[in-house]
Amino acid sequence: MRSAMNGPKLKPWIEAIHPYVPGASEAADGSPLIKLSANENPLGCSPAVTAALADERNPALYPDPDATALRRALGIRHSIDPARIVCGTGSGELLHCAVQAFAGPGDEVLMSRYSFSLYPLLAHKVGATPVLAADQDYAASVDALLAAVTERTRVVLLDNPNNPVGSWMPAAEVARLHAGLQSDILLVIDQAYAEYLLPGEDDGGFDLAARHANVLVSRTFSKAYGMAGERVGWATGAPELIAAINRLRGAFNVSSGGQAAAIAALGDAGFVERACRENASARSAFVDAIRGLGNHGLRAIPSSANFVLVLFEGALTAEAALRALEQGGFAVRHLPGQGLAHGLRITIGTAEQMAAVAAILASAAEEAARGSAR
Repeated sequence: MRSAMNGPKLKPWIEAIHPYVPGASEAADGSPLIKLSANENPLGCSPAVTAALADERNPALYPDPDATALRRALGIRHSIDPARIVCGTGSGELLHCAVQAFAGPGDEVLMSRYSFSLYPLLAHKVGATPVLAADQDYAASVDALLAAVTERTRVVLLDNPNNPVGSWMPAAEVARLHAGLQSDILLVIDQAYAEYLLPGEDDGGFDLAARHANVLVSRTFSKAYGMAGERVGWATGAPELIAAINRLRGAFNVSSGGQAAAIAALGDAGFVERACRENASARSAFVDAIRGLGNHGLRAIPSSANFVLVLFEGALTAEAALRALEQGGFAVRHLPGQGLAHGLRITIGTAEQMAAVAAILASAAEEAARGSAR
């Protein structure tokens, strides 16, 4: 019998991958915590979504492989030809397909230094090299991204608004980034948090995707729509890009329930408006509270998403703050693997939850300051 040592050999670029680590939901001792670590919607989902899932009565049948009705609904909602839309198991599947279609061993996939932690994995999965462009106070910089482009660059990934920073790049800058790329480089604009932008704010991604053959825009129902558990995402771009992703995506990739729920979600604009309105209010109050702790070295990076990146640059360390929040019953995201050992990404929960988080951080900061003064 062959030993495991003599079994199939992983490709070297796969062996080098560290699996994606999701946000924590429980303490080290297994006790449950209020989960502010995964950017989930504290309001849950629309009642229309719950009803649509309850009405789905055909689990024995395969779902529509092309998500025809959902693509039609998305086309109506965003004024896009449904033929230029593809749906996936969350936007993550579609991002993977985009990178897989156009990059491989010897190629480079470019992203800003502080980008979604999934991005380097997407490059490694296909044997490509992830390249991290320099940031501008943690935000993506067009000049830095363009300076990092080489003859090996095949895909540029831009999360806008950004995760884990929360920064947002306006339309003029996104257009400048695209204009600086050769036509054979794919620009992927990941708009997972786009619904949280203020009215009138738009990065121009849909317009670029409609006019150019090398722009793909992805979105998800996981955030503002509160459907993270259903794993429904979508993307739009030139017909050739959509055809490429359709070659690679999983067959029957979006469940019947997920398709029905997403259609129902699109029909309840009021829920999303409420979720975004309450997020903006709670986020603003929380940022103000952190700003009040600036004398203790806490800094909140301006955010256009449903989370805030808090930096700890004084006596209170991110590790100590993480422990204090856990003791107070909250799970947040510490990202030392992304070069953010001094920061915590904190999902915006309810107003009451954010007030409690701010109070815990204030107490911990004051205690740390007293300790350093001894």
